[in-house]
Amino acid sequence: MAGTLGGILQNAMEMFVADIWLTDKERNLPITLYTLVLVAGVTLGPVFGAIAKELSWRWVFYVQLIIYFSLFPPLLLTIQETRGPVLLSRWASKDPRLPQAAGRATRPSLPALLYEAIVRPAWLLCSEPVIFYLTLWSSFCFGLVFISTQSIAQVYAINYGFSDAASGLTQSALFIGEVIGFFACLPQNKYYQQSTSNNPVEAGSPVPEARLPLSIPASLLGLAGGLFWYGWSSYPHIHWILPTVGLALVGFGIMVIVNTVDLYITDAYAKYAGSAIAAVALGENIFAAWLPLAANSMYSVLGFQWASSLLGFVGLCLTFAPIGLLFKGESVRRRSKYITEASYTS
Repeated sequence: MAGTLGGILQNAMEMFVADIWLTDKERNLPITLYTLVLVAGVTLGPVFGAIAKELSWRWVFYVQLIIYFSLFPPLLLTIQETRGPVLLSRWASKDPRLPQAAGRATRPSLPALLYEAIVRPAWLLCSEPVIFYLTLWSSFCFGLVFISTQSIAQVYAINYGFSDAASGLTQSALFIGEVIGFFACLPQNKYYQQSTSNNPVEAGSPVPEARLPLSIPASLLGLAGGLFWYGWSSYPHIHWILPTVGLALVGFGIMVIVNTVDLYITDAYAKYAGSAIAAVALGENIFAAWLPLAANSMYSVLGFQWASSLLGFVGLCLTFAPIGLLFKGESVRRRSKYITEASYTS
């Protein structure tokens, strides 16, 4: 039940951010901040768990309940309504010049809601190559955060004799890398805004592929390189700080990649950004749920070095997705029916 409701919350928040800030310039900082909070939140879970476990295993859940209930009143009191039909109905009831049926006329029916919430995201995921490959890329990164909760406990307990609490605190290395990745994304966002002069198709608008340059070295050196570093420095005779540096590189890659995917998809799919982001969130939650189940067996059978290398090779292969889009993105977008229809100016 917690997983189901948590997945709904993540999906709703990503669509909320994508729908509220309509222009690319407005979206830059909100989506980047949201991405940091998202990946940092799931990364720091084991860190808080390691601290709370010293009291009792029940406090792992008590801490979460305290956070949730402390945040609920401010959210309830400060978050304003943003749905167009509801706002239009309220305005119509206050302004006699507006027809009273205005809000009801634009309120979608139940079949339309089900189509937008379920059918369209699933169709986009299966029919749009851009969404399919970027979802694989982002979902793999998201799943790595959860795999690390299992692998770190094995690596640091067996190699260095760390306790469960100390291994949980080691997870904070990923968080440090994610924070560095956040600050690296800020000049990337500025570079994207400066790409308006290089858009031969739509003058004055940034090129969506200008979101991608930072993600390629982040995937090659941060994600794949960090996994190789983490794996091949995981020996008892090597100081524990070296594999921890590899974890920080992985965290850097995760932050940059997840942010790039969210921003690129919301730029390219504009009107359908909510449905497109829902497709990505579906993939992220599936990988987050299933990848950790293989972690213990994979690291036990393959060994620490080759298990991390296997993940590194997967990350290396997925790097071809942004490289392909960087060179062929314009033609891919031109052939997509959804991207063609998605512009707010169309």
